[in-house]
Amino acid sequence: MPLMGFARRPERVLCLGAHSDDIEIGCGGTVLRLIESYPCLAFRWVVFGATGERVQEACRAADHFLSGAGERHISVQGFRDGFFPHHGLEIKEHFEMLKREFAPDLIFTHYRHDAHQDHRVISELTWNTFRNHLILEYEIPKYDGDLGSPSFFVQLDPATCAAKIEHLLNCFATQRGKHWFTADLFYAMLRLRGMEANAASTFAEAFYCRKLVF
Repeated sequence: MPLMGFARRPERVLCLGAHSDDIEIGCGGTVLRLIESYPCLAFRWVVFGATGERVQEACRAADHFLSGAGERHISVQGFRDGFFPHHGLEIKEHFEMLKREFAPDLIFTHYRHDAHQDHRVISELTWNTFRNHLILEYEIPKYDGDLGSPSFFVQLDPATCAAKIEHLLNCFATQRGKHWFTADLFYAMLRLRGMEANAASTFAEAFYCRKLVF
């Protein structure tokens, strides 16, 4: 059975993240499962805001998560953290470039009601730019308490969950001092969504799907 009920096999996947580690936290397990199921996939991986050590971390993590992909193109931009609403024109121009250069079958982006302003900008511009695509909005746990009730679940086996969390902890050294950047929190999210999805493996990643054409 095709992964996640695709009517045809996906060929091109676009992953969008406001900051270094967003994509990996939000949909890293699903990316690993997609690559396992469809090793010829072409990925476009875009991080919009990273500077200094965070650039190297973003590139290193993307290399780990996409190591089995058929094709990959990793782009790390330097838009200022926390100021995305004030850089709307430049970020929109980058989205227009993406639309010209890459025609994805599946897009991962931020949840539209995420409490972080940078995340919301990326989500809004994703929908503004790509109007005839399957878009899944991932979630990022945070202090603001903005988790909602997602409707789309991808079951993950324990090995995939362990690989996701190992990559996160090994690749993002600058985040290790943050009280929330821990293995138990990442496992808790996977376990909670696995329970909600009644996953046989007990683990899942969850997404918000605003529009799905069957």
